[in-house]
Amino acid sequence: MIVGVLGAGLMGKEAATDLVKSPQVEKVIIGDLDVGQTEMFAQKLQNPKLEVRHLDANDDESIRSLMKECDVVVNALFYTFNQRVAELAIELGVNAVDLGGHIGGATDYILNLDEKAKAAGVTLIPDLGVAPGMINILAGHGAKKLDKVSSIKLYVGGIPVEPEGIFKYNLVFSLDGVFDHYTDKSHVIRNGEMQEVDSLSEIEPIHFDGFDELEAFHTAGGTSTLGHTFAGIDTLEYKTIRYKGHAEKFKLLVDLGLTNKETMVNAGGNVVSAREVLREVLTPQLRLGDKKDAVLLRVIVEGFEGETEKSYMYELVTTKDELSGTTAMARATANTISVVAQMVGNGTITSHGVYPPELVVPGDLYMREMANRGVEIKEYVKSEQM
Repeated sequence: MIVGVLGAGLMGKEAATDLVKSPQVEKVIIGDLDVGQTEMFAQKLQNPKLEVRHLDANDDESIRSLMKECDVVVNALFYTFNQRVAELAIELGVNAVDLGGHIGGATDYILNLDEKAKAAGVTLIPDLGVAPGMINILAGHGAKKLDKVSSIKLYVGGIPVEPEGIFKYNLVFSLDGVFDHYTDKSHVIRNGEMQEVDSLSEIEPIHFDGFDELEAFHTAGGTSTLGHTFAGIDTLEYKTIRYKGHAEKFKLLVDLGLTNKETMVNAGGNVVSAREVLREVLTPQLRLGDKKDAVLLRVIVEGFEGETEKSYMYELVTTKDELSGTTAMARATANTISVVAQMVGNGTITSHGVYPPELVVPGDLYMREMANRGVEIKEYVKSEQM
């Protein structure tokens, strides 16, 4: 297969690095506005399968010229481009996957292109990061083993191995994304009904071996398509994992309105965004730099097999690859989208249309492929006769 990668940021480069290793991949075309830094990446990788192109994501013709040569496209651009890339994929008859992102209605918009995608004979799978993404695949995998699903609980965190500073946190993706996740309402299902709850609320302790005291709390966007796929189950909730005390400290900033996009202040005669100021103040303090990060994940799916009450728990602890310098979050995210792109390209996933990950990605194969890349997801099963 020929695979296109749109965007040569951290995730795009890591996805390309994995793709060129596959014997099923004939060529990887990676496109970015900054051709110079992309060429430097290609020189470092030293793989003849990789081809670098200039890509202006604001120019449809630029996107078309790259996509039309491909069997499947990995969209690693900023999430505001997801809708347009999905439309162009259908127009060109090219399969496409994306990393999702926290933006109102983008994934819903793409899912509503299902009939057009079917007519074009293409497969589109949005939301293929970690959360959403990996958690969707694992939730769907556990749910398929049950006759009736009653509860899905999801816990994910990207954290430093050695916490420092007042927040005990370092950035593994955009601080604007963190602000959105912490500020917007979170969606949960309780007693079979979809509800909104405040982000940074309902803090609970959570334990992973080898890490200091941790907490988990509601944040926006994590449930993504799962609320629709599993509508009517008793319980669905997503919580973010951080070190103890993080949520309380960040909630003060949220309550003061400092993370709100609408909060404008007059400073020295200039009207400025409080959020932009906060971002510029915090970003240098929170950069991960050369520090070691970890991704912690726990997915618990409960329900019934016949009369037997059963639960499937999936757990991941992965850390930065010291040899390559690849962060834990990049390993978990980029490998997920690369693995699924290859499943589409090699015919493992054959259904045409638009599908959320939980409905179309085979969980057993996904877990094996991730383990082959050093990202090992463990499964635990409990059962109790009623």
